[in-house]
Amino acid sequence: MSEMRTKRVGNLIRDLVSSLIMKGVVKDPRVNTLITITEVSVSSDLAYAKLYVSSFESESKMEKAVEALNHAAGFIQHNISKDLKMRVTPKLRFIADTSIRRGFELNEKIDSLDISPDEE
Repeated sequence: MSEMRTKRVGNLIRDLVSSLIMKGVVKDPRVNTLITITEVSVSSDLAYAKLYVSSFESESKMEKAVEALNHAAGFIQHNISKDLKMRVTPKLRFIADTSIRRGFELNEKIDSLDISPDEE
């Protein structure tokens, strides 16, 4: 499959799943609207999709939300299959994305360095 097609399918999956989360279709209380799908990686045969999830809440709440999303993956997959219009809907797997949190921590470390402008 072409890389462009897998990216298009990934973007469409991200939009559809984000919409389901924002509308509250996933009824699990561990899944709230502060969850963001940061990236979707679709396999070249379009059979599997990894959805990277980020949240501004604590890491433990994010892990619980990822667990809940993986538990509801079949339900979510069924709901997005109506709009995907593909022969086979990719099997969804949710993964916690901590890159944003690590980026903030790195910025804090850089800001805490005591470097005067003359030393550059």
